[in-house]
Amino acid sequence: MSAWPWLIPALSFALVVVAFAVGVGPLVAAICGVALMGTVIAAVHHAELVAHRVGEPFGTLVLAVAVTVIEASLILSMLLAGGAEVAVIARDTLYAAVMLICNGVVGACILAGGLTHHEQTFRVEGSNAGLAALIAMATLSLVLPVFTTTTGAGTYSDAQLAFAAATSIALWAIFVFVQTVRHRDYFLPAEGASDAEAHAAPPSNRAAWTSFALLLLSLITVVGLAKALSPTIERAIVQTGAPKAVLGIVIALLVLLPETWAAVRAARANRLQSSMNLAIGSALASIGLTIPVVAVTAIIFELPLVMGLDPKDLVMLAVTFLVSTVTLGTGRTNMMQGAVHLVLFAAFLFLAFVP
Repeated sequence: MSAWPWLIPALSFALVVVAFAVGVGPLVAAICGVALMGTVIAAVHHAELVAHRVGEPFGTLVLAVAVTVIEASLILSMLLAGGAEVAVIARDTLYAAVMLICNGVVGACILAGGLTHHEQTFRVEGSNAGLAALIAMATLSLVLPVFTTTTGAGTYSDAQLAFAAATSIALWAIFVFVQTVRHRDYFLPAEGASDAEAHAAPPSNRAAWTSFALLLLSLITVVGLAKALSPTIERAIVQTGAPKAVLGIVIALLVLLPETWAAVRAARANRLQSSMNLAIGSALASIGLTIPVVAVTAIIFELPLVMGLDPKDLVMLAVTFLVSTVTLGTGRTNMMQGAVHLVLFAAFLFLAFVP
């Protein structure tokens, strides 16, 4: 193994320790930004090694679950530290994650793959199953709280919150069972849609376990750097007069950087099936794992939690799912579909700054 894949995460982790010990000034913030980019590259490198060893769809599942667990931990830490002031942080981050994945990641993958390979294919059976589960989970978690009447607008009662958490984890667990056991073939690459790297000799067990450990270290470091940079980001948001919802977008962007990079690389290598597995799996894991953790914490500690989306966000979510249904309905993609998703993602970002 080359030196950089383990040296960058190690040095970046040391930088996180230093940043929390001495504080984050302008110089340290700049260094943390550079370290963040390097750590993301290292995380993707190790994720690809693990994926190559265990094969599809287990490889993409490893990265999706690892990133989501850390994302949930980051949201949880902010909820416990912020109280009422961050009652919407879980909603904003989850909504941003769904929009980033379904429009930003999917759009970038399809556009990059279309520019390089003109037309690409994937298994529609697996993608449609994941999209159906995602629509149900997002509706129960982010849409229904707007219309329920037991509590105030945008909130759930403890019983309703527990129900949403139970259904989310159940749907995610069933999807993982379908993806890895019952219908694993639905998530395997189509015939001929692979590259030279996919046929290279897989790494040894020792190398795979080493990469898995370094992947976890890299992901923890990414979140640590994001946490260290968050005061600087918050100050920038306040100075620019941007809405508070932008903080949720920044958190989602930082946490999902490794998955985004890995998915786009796979698409450019003509492995769009891996990109779709990673994108849809990440969106499902984001809700399926985060909602139960947030719900249990909010119930136990009696924390205020606002989950219902604003009207404009409801419209954007509905359009996203409608377009995603069309995109994933044929199993074949070209750059036009990618462009549509990226336009929707641009609209999401624009409306976040100019609501």
